[in-house]
Amino acid sequence: MQVTLENLEFIKEGRSIVMYGNPGTGKTHISIGLGIKACLEGFSVFFTSVPHLLTMIREAKTEKSLRNLEIKFERYDLVICDELGYVGFDKEGAEMLFNHLSLRTGKKSTIITTNLPFTRWEEVLKDKVLCSALVDRLCHKAYLVNMTGTSYRIKETKNISAISNV
Repeated sequence: MQVTLENLEFIKEGRSIVMYGNPGTGKTHISIGLGIKACLEGFSVFFTSVPHLLTMIREAKTEKSLRNLEIKFERYDLVICDELGYVGFDKEGAEMLFNHLSLRTGKKSTIITTNLPFTRWEEVLKDKVLCSALVDRLCHKAYLVNMTGTSYRIKETKNISAISNV
């Protein structure tokens, strides 16, 4: 079954997308493009990296404003969480990320980009049960987009190097 994400039906349906694959294959680029298109069509969109989101959650918890952050997070039509897996979490961070992302499950769309296959998420989350639950929630009725291939940045660098050697 061929699915077209650019029509943004996934947002109207409250479905999520998990883009996974090698660095430099366009995961962030495509998610930003979908986010911009969604903004242009009147959807509310929030883009963040996963490490930055965790910082926001920790700061809100310290300031006793976590519920306010959760309410805002729940209301966005689309949340894009970039770079899951670049930075590992402690147990509390993994739990906070799980709780935050769970707020949207089945109701609102979330795009996750990651270089890690699901089989390696436990290395980052450090908790097998929590990892299974997060993957289960994120993947339920989600579009899983395999973005393996050669890095566009490496291809571009090779092309520049070839030109400069002429």
